[in-house]
Amino acid sequence: MKNPIMLMTTVVLLSILGCKNEKKDAVESQDEVSVEKEMAPTPESKKLTITLEPKSDSNVNGQVTFKEENGMVTMTAIMSDLEPGTHAIHLHETADCSSADGKSTGGHWNPTSQPHGKWGDEAGYHKGDIGNFTADEKGNGLIQFTTDEWCMGCDDVNKNILGKAVIVHAGEDDLTSQPSGAAGARVSCAGIIE
Repeated sequence: MKNPIMLMTTVVLLSILGCKNEKKDAVESQDEVSVEKEMAPTPESKKLTITLEPKSDSNVNGQVTFKEENGMVTMTAIMSDLEPGTHAIHLHETADCSSADGKSTGGHWNPTSQPHGKWGDEAGYHKGDIGNFTADEKGNGLIQFTTDEWCMGCDDVNKNILGKAVIVHAGEDDLTSQPSGAAGARVSCAGIIE
């Protein structure tokens, strides 16, 4: 009679321990899911960093970061080895930086067929007409630009910047000359590719 009681006690204890382990595993799984949810980027937030490479026998290099958050895209470009002074920066049609002069990127990105101009001008502007920035006496330049007229990977061909290129020019964009602002040679290039 003692053997059946011991057997029953053992079965009950094993059942209890098994349930505790299952509960522990379930809690651990829930914790892992919670951590994954906290770590995952929100669907409204995207970030992409690309590297500028020298073109047209220049040494101009740097990085450009695009960050999309809540319907706004911010571009931050940090460059070095520029000639001191004012330089233009634009988005061009194609993410093809293969040519030595950067012309493989095509013209300014202009999906709405507007004239070249200053960003936001009522007379019109290209979606790639970012504007000018100044390089300091050491040749370092920085520009930050934010707009809701761009997106990263959306279905709107008039807003999607993926597949375009960032071009830094040797000179200043006069914001009026057609079709590109007479900004001079393309001295650095980066394709906007994920």
